[in-house]
Amino acid sequence: MFGSFLLMLSYLSGRADAYSEYFLQTCHSSKLDLSDMVYVESYYFNRIKYLVFNSTYGKFVGYTEVGERLAEAYNSNEAFLTDEQNVVNRYCNPAVRLYKTYGIRFISEPRVKLSLGKPFSDNHPGMLVCSAYDFYPKMIHMSWYRNGQKVTSDVLATEELADGDWFYQSHSHLEFTPKTGEKITCVVEHISFNKSREFVWDSSMLESERNKVAIGAAGLVLGLVVCTAGLLYYRKKSQGWIMVPPAFEFITH
Repeated sequence: MFGSFLLMLSYLSGRADAYSEYFLQTCHSSKLDLSDMVYVESYYFNRIKYLVFNSTYGKFVGYTEVGERLAEAYNSNEAFLTDEQNVVNRYCNPAVRLYKTYGIRFISEPRVKLSLGKPFSDNHPGMLVCSAYDFYPKMIHMSWYRNGQKVTSDVLATEELADGDWFYQSHSHLEFTPKTGEKITCVVEHISFNKSREFVWDSSMLESERNKVAIGAAGLVLGLVVCTAGLLYYRKKSQGWIMVPPAFEFITH
């Protein structure tokens, strides 16, 4: 995910030595344009969740016997469901836009790098790593595309990691089988970008790496041949030498 814009409103009733009930209203979005905004309303009794409304499904779901009865009653009221659904536009979207405008006073653009890594499994011989460094705020979304098609398998992403200096880093891994001419792209979304940015892996880099390995191996073999020839030449020449003890000259005054 791009990370969630999360806004919460809670209500609590009850006493510390008795039963307690509360509910949470949360707004989640993973896109810069807020087109996937989701409103979730969750009800708890003594820390047990018993009823949830999710705007994605447009209905209540019960998690206990009491919750199921309440969900059935609420879902039969079309006007009430419509009002709950409208919270997305009435509350969530305006609140998040306000936060984006005034709540984020410091923004740092991620520095993105593509590199080769060691595969985590034996399913594929290669692995690409898309790394984002020194970004703020924390929310970021990284996805992979192969020849224009989004990749959903063989992808492993890490959580955003704090650098300890207000900045974050994140890494996404794609295991793959190298193919000549293949275009692999890492798409990065961050609030510091006006739109998502694409970082393309050049498949010719793989050929370059193979050439470097081949050249290195050939150089090593040539070095061994030259070294062996030199050693044989030295041994052959040394067999005809006679070691003469050094002469000492005594000078007297």
